Amino acid sequence: MNRRSKPAPPENARADQGVPARRAALRILQGVLDRGTPFDAAANAADDLPMPQDRALARSLALHVLRWLPDLDALIDSATQRMLPDDARARHVLRIALAGWLRLGTPPHAVVSTALPLLEGGPRRLAHGVLGTLIRRPATLPPVPMLPPVFAIRWATDWGAAAAEAAAIAMADEPATDLTLKDPAQTAHWVAALEGTSLAPGHVRTTMKGSVTQWPGFAEGAWWVQDFAASLPARLLGAAPGAHVLDLCAAPGGKTLQLAAAGCKVTALDVNEARLSRIRENLDRTGLDATLIAADALRWQPDTLFDHILIDAPCSATGIFRRHPDVLHLKGATDLAPITLLQAALLRRAAAWLKPGGTLIYATCSLDPREGERIAERIIAGLPRAPFTAEELPAGLKPTPEGWLRTLPGQVEGGLDGFFIGRFRKLAD
Repeated sequence: MNRRSKPAPPENARADQGVPARRAALRILQGVLDRGTPFDAAANAADDLPMPQDRALARSLALHVLRWLPDLDALIDSATQRMLPDDARARHVLRIALAGWLRLGTPPHAVVSTALPLLEGGPRRLAHGVLGTLIRRPATLPPVPMLPPVFAIRWATDWGAAAAEAAAIAMADEPATDLTLKDPAQTAHWVAALEGTSLAPGHVRTTMKGSVTQWPGFAEGAWWVQDFAASLPARLLGAAPGAHVLDLCAAPGGKTLQLAAAGCKVTALDVNEARLSRIRENLDRTGLDATLIAADALRWQPDTLFDHILIDAPCSATGIFRRHPDVLHLKGATDLAPITLLQAALLRRAAAWLKPGGTLIYATCSLDPREGERIAERIIAGLPRAPFTAEELPAGLKPTPEGWLRTLPGQVEGGLDGFFIGRFRKLAD
């Protein structure tokens, strides 16, 4: 029996089937690492592949490269005296090949046969030599991936060595999927139906695979995908049924759905009309209602004051690296000055739209205190902080000494996104 007639390995890595997926993975990596395109947009490069398994493989290979990039590059550099530029096509191809071999279990012969067609001339010979050297060793990856150095240093400084190590562990693999339930009273039912666990009423964490649209409860609108940490701002706002709530910078819409499900009268504002349309689709699917407004929050002016306001402000988004490892390669050298000025402006502006006695939540999905604690520490006239208490926080989370909530990846079993959440209450007249 010749090699081509053998059954394909689980990740479908035969040359005739594996090359198109790897070519798409190459385009994805070039988009993210060379042009600074977010992964979700760059992954459109796989959409023209006719087979869904090939589309999935292309995305999987690219994500594994992004999770293990420093370690893969160290292996490549150890096997050649000719240092390849970071954006060299050959380096990208080698990254993909090694991710397939060392993370997805592609056989070594398939590693070579699916990599070389992506290269020509000298780079092809170089890649062949690098792969041959590493296969003969054989090469291995460490148990835990290396964080990009800027974040390893920054997070160890800000949150301690243990938190940085937990972040590295969280980087290794795609995390389980968190779902927020439309009806928290049905938590036990959906935990069983989705083969999951729960960190709080109205939450399910599942390791189910495949398209979420095929999972139990999706079609009937029983839940939506939302990291548990991302659900906390709405949980902690304290809005009662009937309250008029502004969800500022609302997209992708999980918090709008939470507030609507709680019986609030929700106004959801976002500058991006396309992202608002996604919120509308989820509102329609779940049977919930909210008023959607496409506008710039720095120019928009409401007709009335709100009982409560939630701001999940634009930020560097480094806290979502567990599901979106591309952010650590896109944001490493980001100048935070413009975004922190925007965050402060949004907070000051929203404070004027809050009724006396009302509460405001300011949140960012960032692990940088310059976008969270440092913004919230600024004094806003008439809007003192309303500290969180340990009793109101779920899953054993604890407030900071200042009364904020800071979530870190290793705080609960299975991990969390990194969030800052601060609560304020406007003084009554």
